[in-house]
Amino acid sequence: MKYFIINRGDEVSQALHERFIRLADQYGLTLDEEQPDTVLSIGGDGTMLQAFHRYKDQLDRLSFVGLHTGRLGFFADWKPEELDTMARVMARPPEEHPHSFVEYPLLSIELHTADGMESRLALNEFTIKGIEETMVARLDVNDVIFETFRGDGICISSPSGSTAYNKSLGGAVIHPSIPCLQITEIASINNRVFRTVGSPLVLPKHHHCDIYPQAGKRMSFSLDHLGFQRDNLVSIRTSVAKETIRFARYRPYPFWSRVQRAFIGQEPTEF
Repeated sequence: MKYFIINRGDEVSQALHERFIRLADQYGLTLDEEQPDTVLSIGGDGTMLQAFHRYKDQLDRLSFVGLHTGRLGFFADWKPEELDTMARVMARPPEEHPHSFVEYPLLSIELHTADGMESRLALNEFTIKGIEETMVARLDVNDVIFETFRGDGICISSPSGSTAYNKSLGGAVIHPSIPCLQITEIASINNRVFRTVGSPLVLPKHHHCDIYPQAGKRMSFSLDHLGFQRDNLVSIRTSVAKETIRFARYRPYPFWSRVQRAFIGQEPTEF
C-alpha cells in the first residue's frame, strides 16, 4: 500500500510523522506523495482539511485516515499512543483488512463572476460575508425565489461540517451519512421591515440554492480553512457534490460518540 502524511507542523505531530515513516518501512508500506492509496492526517481537523484540499482531485481513488493531536479531532480515529497499532493494521493485506470505508458528502460551490465560473469543493463549509457594509442577497431554492437576506452573511455546511461553524451559529448537527447541505444565517436582520426565515434550512441531495448578492459589492468568502475575496460576483450556486470523501475505518467509532466526546465530554448521570 502507498501512503503519504500531512502533519500539523508542531513538535508532537512532526515526531509522530517521523516515527510512522520508520514503522511503515518495517511493515513494507511505500511512501508516495504523488499517488498515495491512503493519506494520513496527523494533527487536528484543520490538518485533515489541508489534506483534503491537497488531494481533492484524487478522491475517486484514495482514502483518508486521521491521528488526533489537536483538541477535538472529529475526523480522527486514532490517538498518538496508538500509532504502532495503526501502522500494523494499515499494513495488513487487503484480504485481512477488518476495516471498511465510509463516504461523507461534500459541498459543490459554483462562483459565477463577470469573468466566468469557478467550481470548488468544500469538506466542512462555505461562507459568504459582506466587507464594508451589511450583506444583502436574494436566495433562490430550486430556481424559486425564497427570500431577501440582510445581515452579516450566510454559512453553507456539509453534514460533517455541521459540528463546526454551523453549530456555533445555531445550526443542527447532522449525521454525515445523510447527503444534504445546511444553510444557516449569520446575524440576520429581522424586523417589521426586513424578514428572513430565521431558521437553518436543510436541503437534500439534488436540490440547490442560488445566492444573488447586491451587484458591485466586495464580498469575503471562506472555503473550509481558505479565504478569498471577490468584487465581481454575480451569483453562487451551492449543492451536494457528486464527489464524496472516503475515510478508511479500521475500527468502529460511531459519529454520535464523536459528538458526545467533543461537546459533552462526560458520562451521563443516572436520574
